[in-house]
Amino acid sequence: MPTNKAYVRANNTATIVCPACGARKNISTLQLKGKRHTVKVRCRCNVVFDIQIDFRHSYRKPISLPGTYTILRDGQGGGVIHIRNISTGGIGLTVSGIHQLKKGQVLGIEFLLNDKNQTTIRKKTVIVSVNKNQIGCRFSASEETGKALGFFLQS
Repeated sequence: MPTNKAYVRANNTATIVCPACGARKNISTLQLKGKRHTVKVRCRCNVVFDIQIDFRHSYRKPISLPGTYTILRDGQGGGVIHIRNISTGGIGLTVSGIHQLKKGQVLGIEFLLNDKNQTTIRKKTVIVSVNKNQIGCRFSASEETGKALGFFLQS
């Protein structure tokens, strides 16, 4: 059975839905924060299934776009990236080749949206996770989403 997702609301609760019978249950996610986010659940209909608890604050849109990065703080250089997903708060990307990127570095990211205007996006980001060539970044607090990116995320 595939893993289902449950999205955490601002009040730290999530609704779990049984894939077999459709039964719903609201749970508190406070005890799950900072721990493994996939848990096994047994429904009252006796079906056991996996549920992934998603703590993201905003929808992450899967995409596949080329771009470039430049290290702005705590290092130097840059390179080619491939953007895998984007949200109003951050971006997930892969880096081509060997890199020295690490958590906390500030990057300048540039890429073209595949919208009708081929809008150029330039953002300052902070690296929050590094797993081999997969990099997770959040947009700097001073960065606004921008009208073009906002429309792109809604389409």
